[in-house]
Amino acid sequence: MATIQLGFSFDIFRCSGCMACMVACFDQNDMPGNGSTFRHVSRIEAGEYPQVSIRYVSLACMHCGDAPCISVCPTQAISKRSDNGIVVVSPDFCIGCHACATVCPFGAPQFREGSTMRKCDFCLARAKNGLEPACVRTCPTRALQFGPIEKLTAQKAQTASKLIVWSVGPASVLH
Repeated sequence: MATIQLGFSFDIFRCSGCMACMVACFDQNDMPGNGSTFRHVSRIEAGEYPQVSIRYVSLACMHCGDAPCISVCPTQAISKRSDNGIVVVSPDFCIGCHACATVCPFGAPQFREGSTMRKCDFCLARAKNGLEPACVRTCPTRALQFGPIEKLTAQKAQTASKLIVWSVGPASVLH
């Protein structure tokens, strides 16, 4: 089990759908010019005119605690780092069978034509040097955050508790 589990935190209310995170991922990982990237931004539309809303969701590999891609890999090319919980793939062992892609609910495994699997690794080279992943560093609205899951969860809980107090209203708190 990892000493710490690194992860992403995403705030759907902050995301503007600019796709800077995708461009940063594309650039950082030397992706081919076909638009593939390890991070994807989906547009979610809801409602009917005149009550319409549009939100964006930015997703990449979730580095799952019990990653299904690890258990289905026939060559054990996918593993979870014990120091930080990052799910990594060893291209030397991957045979390109796509078993990982069939079980990943987030579509994280990517395959260049005739190649082995690649996926988000939290920009591991950057993380080793204490830097944020490229997608997080580039997000202009700070909708993406990165760090230990426990810390990110605590920050979300603290923000949520402040929102609850303000939604009740200062007058209600005084009574």
